[in-house]
Amino acid sequence: MNQEQILNELQFKAIRSSGPGGQHANKVSSKVELSFQIAASDGLTERQKKRLLLKLGNKLSKEGVLILQCDESRSQHKNKDLVIKRFFKLLEKSLIVPKARKKSKPTRSSIEKRLKSKKIASLKKINRSKPDY
Repeated sequence: MNQEQILNELQFKAIRSSGPGGQHANKVSSKVELSFQIAASDGLTERQKKRLLLKLGNKLSKEGVLILQCDESRSQHKNKDLVIKRFFKLLEKSLIVPKARKKSKPTRSSIEKRLKSKKIASLKKINRSKPDY
């Protein structure tokens, strides 16, 4: 993953933030929207693109564009920095391939221990019942 290449491919749009804010909020566009087209990226390998499309499927638009928004700060520059950090965190998290689980057989002692505990539980319940005369 080439971060500088990907950074150049990002598109930003400034939007007015929602919610209350008075006169200043109605004039200033501090909310930042980041959009990234995964399929058209040159900074990702084909394998990485497939993995991202698979993992981020529910976050993508119909055209395959990843859109993230940030309006946490009142500053547009701060929001841009925050959304870029969030974007790269999301990419790194999505590109991690989990280790394959190796099937293992239970040990002989663990099988014996389980059967012994079952036998003890069974005897306990048998002893609770009324005796046969």
